[in-house]
Amino acid sequence: MKRIFKNHLYLLIFFVITLIFFYQFVLGLYPVPADTIVGLYHPFRDLYASTNPNGLPFKNFLITDPVRQLYPWKELVLNSLGSFVLPLWNPYEMAGKPLLANFQSGTFYLFNLILFIKPFFFSWSIYIYLQILLAGVFQYLYLRNLKLQKISALLGSIAFAFSGFMTVWLEWGNIGHTLLWLPLIFFSIDKITSQNAPISKKWYLLFAFSVICSFFAGHLQIFFYIYLFSLIYFVFRLISSEQWHKTLFYFLIFNALAIIITSIQWIPTIQFINLSARALDQSLFHEGWFIPLQNIVGFIIPDFFGNPTTLNYWGVWNYAEFSGYIGVIPLFFASLSFFNLRHKSVLFFTISVIVFSLFAFSTPLAKIPYNLHIPFISSAQPTRLLSIISFSLAILAAIGLECFIAKVKEKRRGIKGAVVFFTTLFIFIWILVYNLPYSENIYTTQRNLILPSIFALIVVISALVFTYLNKSIWKKAVIYSLIILSALDLFRYFVKFETFSKKEYIFPESKIIRYLQSDNSQFRIISLDNRIFPPNFSTHYKIQSVEGYDPLFLMSYAQFIAAVERDNQSIKPPFGYNRIITPRNINSTLFPYLNVKYVLSLSDINDTALKKIMEEGQTQLYEYTDVLPRAFFVEEVIFERDKQMQITKMSSSPQSRAVIEEKEELVSIGVGSVQIVKYENNQVVMKTQNDHDGFLVLLDTFYPTWTVYIDGQKRKIYKTDFTFRGVYVPRGTHSVEFKNYLF
Repeated sequence: MKRIFKNHLYLLIFFVITLIFFYQFVLGLYPVPADTIVGLYHPFRDLYASTNPNGLPFKNFLITDPVRQLYPWKELVLNSLGSFVLPLWNPYEMAGKPLLANFQSGTFYLFNLILFIKPFFFSWSIYIYLQILLAGVFQYLYLRNLKLQKISALLGSIAFAFSGFMTVWLEWGNIGHTLLWLPLIFFSIDKITSQNAPISKKWYLLFAFSVICSFFAGHLQIFFYIYLFSLIYFVFRLISSEQWHKTLFYFLIFNALAIIITSIQWIPTIQFINLSARALDQSLFHEGWFIPLQNIVGFIIPDFFGNPTTLNYWGVWNYAEFSGYIGVIPLFFASLSFFNLRHKSVLFFTISVIVFSLFAFSTPLAKIPYNLHIPFISSAQPTRLLSIISFSLAILAAIGLECFIAKVKEKRRGIKGAVVFFTTLFIFIWILVYNLPYSENIYTTQRNLILPSIFALIVVISALVFTYLNKSIWKKAVIYSLIILSALDLFRYFVKFETFSKKEYIFPESKIIRYLQSDNSQFRIISLDNRIFPPNFSTHYKIQSVEGYDPLFLMSYAQFIAAVERDNQSIKPPFGYNRIITPRNINSTLFPYLNVKYVLSLSDINDTALKKIMEEGQTQLYEYTDVLPRAFFVEEVIFERDKQMQITKMSSSPQSRAVIEEKEELVSIGVGSVQIVKYENNQVVMKTQNDHDGFLVLLDTFYPTWTVYIDGQKRKIYKTDFTFRGVYVPRGTHSVEFKNYLF
């Protein structure tokens, strides 16, 4: 037992450090930015209006996406899986859209098993915490395999697990869980390429397992970078392999295995991407699309341009997109490693930092993939390359510390060079800042220079003193002190940025929400103000909405909403929105197709078709007195292939006619009755009665994975009224069933 404790002491230390970072979770708060729910949005602000008329204070307005996207999507996935149903469809956003295929839902990810623990907000918190713990453990394992000492591996683990990139994206969940597998992939590649005959398959299995887990974690862009980086690393290691041909053969076999296993996810995702508007409304090369060159200072002074949590950020665009900070002290050791480029790993990771930086920062080279319109890459945010850069810098930091404590003089020659470089760098920054014209922003920068400079001064003095120390006990004291200071530096950054919320703030219920949930009919809602019930909140409450916030959304729905919003009903791009669809034009002649029954507003609505139901604080709830039903028979079917003409022909009498794209001969058509008897995420069942052959319209979005059956017989679904569904129903009494399938 004593030996086991000694061998794993540094992993235990890292575990204790993670608990310190998550001390607020230990004390009963949760890593969910739910303070933005009650602080920014109605009707939740109205719940606390008596004590906080301006809303409860919230810490970080920048991280609303976790509660607007990842949390409700993951919750919906787990609810479906808990009922042994594949989470194929999300009926609560954008009149219905794919759920599993949107990729970020991460349906098949291994650690979804944790999320079955109830309550969900508790298991979600463990899920978030695991990103840090596993990233550090896997990094430690990889660094030890590089023959680094335990203390060096600990520094590299801290620098990676608590890096700025991991911190700013932590509460999204999917980004960190995708990235944490990278060191384990590298570890398995090292084992694969260092084997002698006979070849052991376990390391190939570990590689395939890690790749599969990273893929299923739910962030396609980060996975693409990881996989590309891993292939480069494999080639780098393969060069020195004694039996490279066998190694390459098995490597390709297990890559193919990973591709086959993950096809259950990537096939639906590719289908969704091809039907989406992802390629449109991408404002390429906008300010902040690449990392601005001046933001290189963020690697040294993380809050040089301020911080969103202190409301003094004055930099370009999005603070989170530019965070590559690994800590001042780890950065010093990373710079020290640059003086030992003969070390193979140092050379590889140094080149990696340089090359990936050239594509992440605003350089002529970075624009080439976008100018060439390379698929997928041309719609991907290049700033996310910071994931690879941060990982590489953390590796270099660990190797740099190894050189620092080495007894071989040649490996310690770089200490003075690193000291000179680091000192010059900070002096230059101070001179630059204090020669800029004074302003409130410059004052913020000057203030935020102080603490990193103190850490820099400490590590520089420690490095100089270390070279003159003879007793090992004093050397160890210096090294351990620097490790502690590194953790404190990153702890300050972590605590400053992250939000931990009370459980009562996590999607609370209100009077209006309870009223909407009590209506058992099929309907949708709309909000006329961005401050009310933002897109995707409806998913948590299982209330269907016409709004949605997702990088992937159906092209047909995007075009239809564009026509609803425009006076000329044009469907031509650009649509004027990107990822966030929030229709507002309730007076459009196309609006009835959305099946909106309830309207949320912060002001009075003077419309005879709307009746005020209730108000809660500033939030008012209105009901349409004559809402178009979710399913109905029409008197006439019109064939029109031209999409713009479809919109034109839909503008009058929506319940009496249907417009389809495919020509069909029908002798006569009659209006019948329809009743929805079952409505579930992947299944809609209706009972119909009609004296003549008829055409039934269902105002749910059309998607090719849906199939319709009439009395158990498969029939054809027609894309109807531009983006919805329709089916010919023979006369008589029938059971009409729409079912959704994976492929």
